[in-house]
Amino acid sequence: MGHKVVVFDISVVRALWETRVKKHKAWQKKEAERLEKSALEKIKEEWNFVAECRRKGIPQAEYCKNGFVDTSVRLLERIERRSLAAQSALSKERDKRSSEFVFELSGDHWKEFPDSLKEQTHLKEWHVSNTLIQIIPKYIELFQAMRILDLPKNQISRLPAEIGCLKNLKELNVSFNRLKSIPPELGDCENLEKLDCSGNLELTELPFELSNLKQVSFVDISANKFASVPICVLRMSNLQWLDISNNNLNDLPQDIDRLEGLQTFLLYKNKLTYLPYALLNLKKLTLLVVSGDHLVELPTALCDSSTPLKFVSLMDNPLENTQCQDGDETMESERDRQHFDKEFMKAYIEDLKERESVPSYTTKVSFSLQL
Repeated sequence: MGHKVVVFDISVVRALWETRVKKHKAWQKKEAERLEKSALEKIKEEWNFVAECRRKGIPQAEYCKNGFVDTSVRLLERIERRSLAAQSALSKERDKRSSEFVFELSGDHWKEFPDSLKEQTHLKEWHVSNTLIQIIPKYIELFQAMRILDLPKNQISRLPAEIGCLKNLKELNVSFNRLKSIPPELGDCENLEKLDCSGNLELTELPFELSNLKQVSFVDISANKFASVPICVLRMSNLQWLDISNNNLNDLPQDIDRLEGLQTFLLYKNKLTYLPYALLNLKKLTLLVVSGDHLVELPTALCDSSTPLKFVSLMDNPLENTQCQDGDETMESERDRQHFDKEFMKAYIEDLKERESVPSYTTKVSFSLQL
């Protein structure tokens, strides 16, 4: 049996496709006109503009007036000029910092400090990051002029007791390392003003001796395993910023109001079921950020718009990464995730400070893209 073959005149086929192409072009034109009139395009334009400004470190106050984003070319050019001037000033400051009193080290080819370092006891600042260094040498006690010890994102597993000899130390940053404890000798650094131990994942307590740090105004112990606010922290009378987010807190101490000078208190990603009324006694508190998933009781005055306090209740992302990984790979992945989360929240909190008001709650959402 033969096959039936349908034959068309070529002119008929051409006319058919020309009609289809014409209709498609007309639809494209209509769609373009619709999008041009649509608010979505303006929102997209504003979003891209804001993202570009944030990438360049331009303050929100420069481009946002009374809640409206000005995306005019003239404004963008002015902001670009200011940005270039700021970058130039930053470059000069960086060059100034790279002086004979500053030691800088970075790169995963470093597994220990260079031997020549022990001869440079005049140094006032160490800036060491993204290395494989695990141990801080004991000869650090010789650096009596040390002001800043900036050691984030390394593999440091412990701090030597000799760190307590740095009587002039003002800033200590050992975030995103592998610390499981803090030496009590750190309490001898009586001039310390800033302490950052975030992202070590395994810290569960701080030694009571840190109660001696009466000059400390900034403490960040987020992304660890604290079950309660350390007693020593409650005795830091000059504390203004406390970040204990992403830990294992179930409640807050009833004497939290001992921190009379506290201005910023970050508690999100814990398992708090209630907030004590003692928080209302913190008269200088201007920003309180919590996770609202488990909260069933809180003082209503915290949400009173007539107070200067900005109260933010975050709803944590319900999506969890259940993919199984092994050992060190899991830890590194967790540190990377915590670091990204912290950078995100830092930008978010800076944005909150510039707003006149904040939403009563915020849902934090993660987006995953596969290209």
